[in-house]
Amino acid sequence: MIISNEVQKALKNNKPVVALESTIISHGMPYPKNVQTAYAVEEVIRDHGAVPATIGIIDGEPVIGMSHEQIEEFGKRKGVKKTSRRDLPIIFANKEWGATTVAATMILANMAGIEVFVTGGVGGAHRGAEKNFDISADLEELGKTNVTVVSAGVKAILDLNLTLEILETKGVPILSYGTNEFADFYTRHSGILMENVVNSPIEVAKIIKAKRDNKLDGGILVANPIPEEFAMDTKVINGAIEKALKMADEAHVKGKDITPFLLKTIVELTGGDSLESNIKLVLNNAALGAEIAKELCNL
Repeated sequence: MIISNEVQKALKNNKPVVALESTIISHGMPYPKNVQTAYAVEEVIRDHGAVPATIGIIDGEPVIGMSHEQIEEFGKRKGVKKTSRRDLPIIFANKEWGATTVAATMILANMAGIEVFVTGGVGGAHRGAEKNFDISADLEELGKTNVTVVSAGVKAILDLNLTLEILETKGVPILSYGTNEFADFYTRHSGILMENVVNSPIEVAKIIKAKRDNKLDGGILVANPIPEEFAMDTKVINGAIEKALKMADEAHVKGKDITPFLLKTIVELTGGDSLESNIKLVLNNAALGAEIAKELCNL
């Protein structure tokens, strides 16, 4: 893999580094909003005293710490493949461009020695997964890969309760940041009460260190709710999600195509409001992720 000089130097000198995915650039938002958001997220991480490491695959080679020019190309380029664990060897062998999902980003971040990874929301069990077994590989990765993921919970299009049950089975600690309710992506109120509430970056860092010191393999999920001022109306967003799910079913959209389809449709149905909320929650996660990474380095 190619690790940027800045990221290499930070890792060597025990400076905080925060990993970022590239699927949100290639498949999560339209151009140029995707590139602008990627730059803004990196800037927030820098403002909080950490080094951003956006991860993607270029010509079959993982890049840890993409340049602005590479991010720009990711945002504009057609045919960049959404890449999870199963896709990695194919993308590597065929020397293709790959946009890393949460799972693939965790794998590559772990290989590079980066503990903290910031995203919008992780994948999980889709609604109806108890029948069709449509469950994201992100949950498998959280169960076995040593990376801490800071997100606004899981994507709101999913079955939250089923997703949390699977994470419990896989032994993934879920830390709810600043609230006893599980973060509900576009809103703060899922109605699902959480057992482990943390209120500061140092609390999270101590838990990460304890997990690693005791060789307890697997990820940690830090569920960081969207700030109240950027949260969407629950009825509005839930109505848009239900309609988008129906449209996906009618169009027979399945597998890894369903999440990009649903998110794009929800943006259209909400007149762009869901996209703005999505951007704000990612920026909020970036700030927290950087602070956690700093505290972890101090420990």
